[in-house]
Amino acid sequence: MAFIRINKDNFFHNLSQLALKAGSKERLAVVLKDNAYGHGLTLMAELAAEYGIREAVVITTEEAQAIRSFFDRVLVLNGTPFPDEVLSFAVTDLRQLDGIDPAARIELKVDTGMHRNGIRMEALEEALTLIRQRALNLIGVMTHYRSADVLSSELFWQQKNFETVKEAVHAAGFDSVRFHSHNSAALLRSKSFDEDIARVGIAIYGYNTLPDVYDRVELRPVLSLHARRTSTRKLRSGERIGYGGDYTAPRDMTVSTYDIGYGDGWPRGDAAHPWVTAEGLPILGRVSMDFVSLESEAETACIMDDACTAARHFGTISYEMTTALSPMLERVIV
Repeated sequence: MAFIRINKDNFFHNLSQLALKAGSKERLAVVLKDNAYGHGLTLMAELAAEYGIREAVVITTEEAQAIRSFFDRVLVLNGTPFPDEVLSFAVTDLRQLDGIDPAARIELKVDTGMHRNGIRMEALEEALTLIRQRALNLIGVMTHYRSADVLSSELFWQQKNFETVKEAVHAAGFDSVRFHSHNSAALLRSKSFDEDIARVGIAIYGYNTLPDVYDRVELRPVLSLHARRTSTRKLRSGERIGYGGDYTAPRDMTVSTYDIGYGDGWPRGDAAHPWVTAEGLPILGRVSMDFVSLESEAETACIMDDACTAARHFGTISYEMTTALSPMLERVIV
């Protein structure tokens, strides 16, 4: 079966670069949602803990429970709050404040301009009043930036809004809460990081999505995708391969079938503009559900070793290339 290699040295390198930007590794919270962006939830949690990371961020309570033993804190972005000594829960809507157990640790998300979820700034005073009246355990206040990876000034506009939020929280008497707003792009752009933690996602996996005009921080892809040979055949000139016979052999050639396809999360793509593997081999004809054809006799083939390169080819982003990969694929550390 096809498999994924996780490069531990590259992962640790990326964490060290981000720790330099944040001021210390203790100020990094690694985002492990969606199966750690396709890299493997528990595997990446274990590696992060080995490096010395103390905090993680996930989407669901189920994800949090799977990795809680590796961290001092796990922030759940979309779960129902309940009392727990490790887990904290994002609150993104006023209605969520109804019925929360006062012992549950909550972190209030404020909408400073992304307009996806979060308490609107004009409702912040009401939210803080409800939290105080109900004696809820507010431990953090957060926001998310919509354009940190875009060449624009919108990041500064949202940062200014978040400073207003901080002032309002302190003015309401909440002096012991932590504040966090930086995602990967915001941290990479930062010249003087001064918040409690940075929530770093795509950058820990090796991808710097900032335009080239910004100072570059060297990051290294952690994931590479490999497939195993299942069969080999000799084709005569003029014979065609696979569904629709979209590839015609221009000469006598040796072609092998490898066990990767859109059933595993690899894009079908366009046979007329084929993906060229990391080893320089174009996919011949259509991608089948579970298989591709390559002019090779090697036992294994490296299909992809840089999700950004693949994303440009398929007209998407690195996040989609990695998160789409099936959790059923074996993941091995090298």
